[in-house]
Amino acid sequence: MELTVLSWNLFHGRDFPPDPGLRTWRSRLLRTEERNATHVQVNRDLTAEFATVLSAAEWDLAMLQECPPRFAEPLARACRAEWHRTLTSRNGLGALRGLLARQNPDLIASGEGGSNLILVRVPGKLGGIAERRETAIHEGEPERRAMGFARTASGLCVANLHATNDWPQLAAEDVEKAARAALEWAAGAPLVFGGDLNLRPGENPRVFERLREEFGLAPPTAPDAIDHILCRGLEVLDHPARWTPERRELPLEGRALRLSDHAPVQARFRAAEPHLLPN
Repeated sequence: MELTVLSWNLFHGRDFPPDPGLRTWRSRLLRTEERNATHVQVNRDLTAEFATVLSAAEWDLAMLQECPPRFAEPLARACRAEWHRTLTSRNGLGALRGLLARQNPDLIASGEGGSNLILVRVPGKLGGIAERRETAIHEGEPERRAMGFARTASGLCVANLHATNDWPQLAAEDVEKAARAALEWAAGAPLVFGGDLNLRPGENPRVFERLREEFGLAPPTAPDAIDHILCRGLEVLDHPARWTPERRELPLEGRALRLSDHAPVQARFRAAEPHLLPN
């Protein structure tokens, strides 16, 4: 069985034009739309736009990070997917935060709160989600990190993580702790492990060597990438690769609306059929 996996950091549901001159305080404070010859910066709720891009993409399994908790149900509905959401940080008074984010997403930014979201398309090759788990990976400063884990009805397991940013040593500890937990929970079943690991193989090669040698998890996306889709027990058909910027853009009045400051990463795998049969 062949399956396509997507991983995407949603930048808390915001857009990110390539021209820094469009990302103004005027837009952030007054919700003023900024434009140049090619792109637009908006400061409004983009749930529908993210749903449009995700629902049109070809994937069987998606791992999303920095996903506003309120996005989970509408994204799953648009993609005809089952979902498993793991809350991460800044989620106290979540309803109020969500209300403020709908009014001015760029001003509240990451203050809305976040989650890691797993989507499994149904009906589909994987048969939906049969088991859901989560665990706190890091508590305390700089902020809480958590991993979501799901086992599909087909037997394939997936672990979705957003590791600590700007602290490579903490990120490495997050990734190793998450990998251990994911492998224990998978209990020998094929595993997809990844997300925004906030580690670049070119700068932190030892981390990825350990993931490969000790945990059997490979391959990373690229030497300069922080978003990765690693696997164990699957054959890699298409190496994880980032989308071109244009693939996450939508037309808006003759210009382009670019979603997120991260490019989605996509990979294709083959699973050995005997290990992926429903119980």
